[in-house]
Amino acid sequence: MAELTGDQVRALRMRALLLAGEHAHAGVGDVVTWMGAMQAQDYASGLWSLGIRLPGSTRESVEAALEAREALRTWPMRGTVHLVPSRDARWMLELMSAKPLAGAAGRREYLGITEATVVAANAALDAALRGGRRLTRSACMEVIQDAGIDTSGQVGYHLLWYASQTGVTCIGPQEGKEQTFALLDEWVPDPVTLEREEALAMIALRFVRSHGPVTVKDLSRWTGLGVRDCRAGLSGAGTAVVEVATAAGPMMASAEALGATVADAGGRVIPPGFDEFMLGYADRGLALAPEDLNAVVPGSNGVFRATLVRDGRVVGTWKRIARARSQVVDAVPLARLGAADRRAFETSFARYGAFTGVETQVRWGAH
Repeated sequence: MAELTGDQVRALRMRALLLAGEHAHAGVGDVVTWMGAMQAQDYASGLWSLGIRLPGSTRESVEAALEAREALRTWPMRGTVHLVPSRDARWMLELMSAKPLAGAAGRREYLGITEATVVAANAALDAALRGGRRLTRSACMEVIQDAGIDTSGQVGYHLLWYASQTGVTCIGPQEGKEQTFALLDEWVPDPVTLEREEALAMIALRFVRSHGPVTVKDLSRWTGLGVRDCRAGLSGAGTAVVEVATAAGPMMASAEALGATVADAGGRVIPPGFDEFMLGYADRGLALAPEDLNAVVPGSNGVFRATLVRDGRVVGTWKRIARARSQVVDAVPLARLGAADRRAFETSFARYGAFTGVETQVRWGAH
């Protein structure tokens, strides 16, 4: 195969990310399984990441799917909240939790959290949640506090994180504006079990098919696994993953994707800030010009703004402002956008309004 151009890589990525308008996935479980894992530290952002990939869906339908356990939120990789297929949560934690747990050892020591502390907190949560109960985050904090553990400062949050990171709990469906927690072995009584080699191959295959073309560095950064493990996973994926030459250097891609006709990069879409479109890659240069980085991540603070994306490139940002019975979207181009572009993005925002069930007005800022 000839070397892929930057435009071809972008087109393949947008199709892989399910952002190119070719939606063959019927529901939340299908989308999350295809993606492998999806950024979900911000709840509303995570819902729209699903909604944008499921035409005709609404916030209510996505939340109903989460209630039906098609997917769940937990900390499977890099110590960060992701949506994962419910039955895959345990093997993903077993594969990728060691590094975040080891990396947080110093934090636990600083907070005065000992091994006895986490054992007692986990036992208290297990007892309180056993029998299919779900408790809000604040109620879980009370459970830990009642066990004689001081949850002040960051201690309580760290103990809740630790319980999910070690597979005791998982994040359940939202209750109002608050997280709930359940016992993972009760929420998912029939988990998929994989040997380590199988798990490495599975996570590598899912990442490449849903983000590719990608580099080994992309896979390592996404999973938090070392390069050696990543190479082993890619090798384990067999002929489903192939190396391809691109204008940005050698990458790995899905053999199936390379065998299909690549049309374009998907038109105009409006992914949320915490979406795999931006956070799924170690190098974001193909999607975002270096001079525009600060507009998307002001001060490099790790908080990504939602983006306007045209043919796989970021051309603006947007922010939702809630009103009593409506919402305003402030859209700010990074360069001049013509009338056709603005109309196309406004169509996307109309879909966003239908998803959220709130009347939506678009205000354009000046470039």
